[in-house]
Amino acid sequence: MTKADIIERVQKKIGGTRLECAALVESVLSIMKDTLETGEDVKISGFGKFTVRKKHDRKGRNPQTGEDMTITARRVLTFKPSPSLRSAANGEH
Repeated sequence: MTKADIIERVQKKIGGTRLECAALVESVLSIMKDTLETGEDVKISGFGKFTVRKKHDRKGRNPQTGEDMTITARRVLTFKPSPSLRSAANGEH
């Protein structure tokens, strides 16, 4: 599913013009992005929780050369679905 598909479904669900629905979807995504950039979690009831985790430096290996290397610290985005979303995805309505 693409952003355009989401916009189309929002338009069918709530009505309004395509431009209004696109602005709505863009606003929601922008707010979520800005919130996650600051390191704050985004929790959507009945859907799930987006979290930014910090990963520390760690040892790794270059798969092409086999040479040891250090993988630098970084932040990663994780998503944990809500129990109701997990059940729906597994067909357990």
